[in-house]
Amino acid sequence: MSIAVSDRTSTTHKILYTKCKSFIAGPKLERVGPKSVGVCLLTASFVGLAFGIQFVREFTRLGLNRSIGGVLALAFARELSPVITSIIIAGRIGSAFAAELGTMQVSEQTDTLRVLGANPVDYMVIPRVIASCITLPFLTLLCFTVGMASSALLADGVYGISINIILDSAQRALSSWDIISAMLKSQVFGLIISIVSCGWGITTSEGAKGVGESTTSAVVISLVGIFIADFILSYFFFQGAGNSLKNCI
Repeated sequence: MSIAVSDRTSTTHKILYTKCKSFIAGPKLERVGPKSVGVCLLTASFVGLAFGIQFVREFTRLGLNRSIGGVLALAFARELSPVITSIIIAGRIGSAFAAELGTMQVSEQTDTLRVLGANPVDYMVIPRVIASCITLPFLTLLCFTVGMASSALLADGVYGISINIILDSAQRALSSWDIISAMLKSQVFGLIISIVSCGWGITTSEGAKGVGESTTSAVVISLVGIFIADFILSYFFFQGAGNSLKNCI
């Protein structure tokens, strides 16, 4: 009897230790954050270059050189950075979440967790949600910085507009609320991506076919949710805005 109790206690401790380790979400944070930095920054740099090509020349011809930085900064802070970052994470991480949990579901690993007394949601879903909500704002700030830097370098190198002019214009146009709103948006997007992806994964059925369908559905619905949430948040955050560029004209 004592041996059985000891074994059961040991098993319980192992489960609790594993749950605590997973809840801290160290591996999940690393996967969503540092391991996604490269693709996020590469995408942001080329978006900044493409955006700069389309706007810098037009504003230069209109004689609005001192407004270029402000327009770029507002576009990146309010829309481009949080949305682009979230799209990348939905494709890269959301699909992985759905595939992993779907595989665990069809291979009955979630049933094993329940038998051992562990809640699959606490063990598999919550750490992923926390990791997504924590890391996306930081990735968004990095994308904003790189996107603005690439646009400024393009304006200086190709069109001869000083980087100092771009940065001064951006500083005049941006407010603290623009940065805060970008971080809030990215947190909401991270919540949508993780909940949708984990939800589809943990309810997967029909074997390998079901895993593929769940992964596809998770990414598609996450993207649709991001765009809908972006509109709603933009409406509430910036409906009354309209004076941001006055300071940099």
